[in-house]
Amino acid sequence: MEGKAMARLIAILFLAIVMTVTLIRMEQTGDLPPLPGRQIQPQAEDPLREDQRRCQRMGEAAANDADCLRIWGETRDRFLGRAPAQSTPRPATSPEAE
Repeated sequence: MEGKAMARLIAILFLAIVMTVTLIRMEQTGDLPPLPGRQIQPQAEDPLREDQRRCQRMGEAAANDADCLRIWGETRDRFLGRAPAQSTPRPATSPEAE
């Protein structure tokens, strides 16, 4: 009886290993359809994001820039849930200011 149980256990382990290897290979080659939780939703462009990047490129000078301070304040408020997710329109800046 113990020999039968051991044979079943070995068979189950073998099948589990084969299935795991197969799934890993299918995922690596792209043969699997995307899982429901992994579907990438296209995100709308956020004008605040572009402003954040501009301030990031400015480096330390951004700490004295009123526009960057406003952008960082808005980002902080949005993160903390204190403000709506809409960005306030920013005044037009000239390319020389950057």
